[in-house]
Amino acid sequence: MAFSHVPVLLHETVDALHINPDGLYVDCTAGGGGHSAEILKHLANGILLAIDRDPEAITALEARFRGDQRVEIVHDTFDHIQEILGDRRADGILADLGVSSHQLDTAERGFSFHKDARLDMRMSKSGVCAADVVNTYTEAALFRVIRDYGEERYARSIAANIVRARAQKPIETTFELVEIIKASMPQKAMRDAHPARRTFQALRMEVNGELTQLDTALDAMFDCLTLGGVLAVITFHSLEDRMVKQRFADFSQGCTCPKDFPVCVCGKTPRGKVLLKGQTASQTELEENPRAHSARLRAVQKIDL
Repeated sequence: MAFSHVPVLLHETVDALHINPDGLYVDCTAGGGGHSAEILKHLANGILLAIDRDPEAITALEARFRGDQRVEIVHDTFDHIQEILGDRRADGILADLGVSSHQLDTAERGFSFHKDARLDMRMSKSGVCAADVVNTYTEAALFRVIRDYGEERYARSIAANIVRARAQKPIETTFELVEIIKASMPQKAMRDAHPARRTFQALRMEVNGELTQLDTALDAMFDCLTLGGVLAVITFHSLEDRMVKQRFADFSQGCTCPKDFPVCVCGKTPRGKVLLKGQTASQTELEENPRAHSARLRAVQKIDL
């Protein structure tokens, strides 16, 4: 299957980057190259650095941008951006978080609860997979993952039933796990959304270390900007969005002295200016791409005061 992904908030994101035609821009989660291609439309002699951890995405990017001397493609995770850029500084950096349409729609990748396949969920196609997590983690560890990353109210019963089921035989496929999750929840809890959605999200985030990676990457990406450069991040669930919102607020915070101090003694000045505070997709985009419903775009500019 060709690597396909419909980029969300495409024009809003590119507009937020305030592209300099001769600048250096980084697409930290390039995927199928949707955002990258739009950035390239605005570049003259500038450079686009496209990063992705998924080897299938790298293959697609190399095919899509073959022969374009403005494009550098790197197979890595975006928390390594400082090592990737070296002494260079970027005029704009984009991170489109979460799982790609290609990963969801390719059954054998094991991300989707709608398709029966081996439990995998590895964005990099290497390392510990979802089957390893559900079959080896303790009940307490499974409970914490499902509760904290999935914000699942039935995490305790799901974790207990996973441990009970795997004592009979290993849990190997997505549909096996879906049936265990369904058996762990009351009927009323399955009316509004698919019962496995939160648990699958939690397992995917655990397998790929998504929040840990993002926590490290946000500081690294901001530090890699030129003065006046913009960092834009698209999130798809509340845990990511809260982290990005708070970090952007930290970048933009000035004096932290108590209000009754006559003069500032902390010496802190803002390093950034928030440009976008959680922009959502337009109604037109939502009708064309339902997966954009949970997307939030935030942007911060590096400043010098």
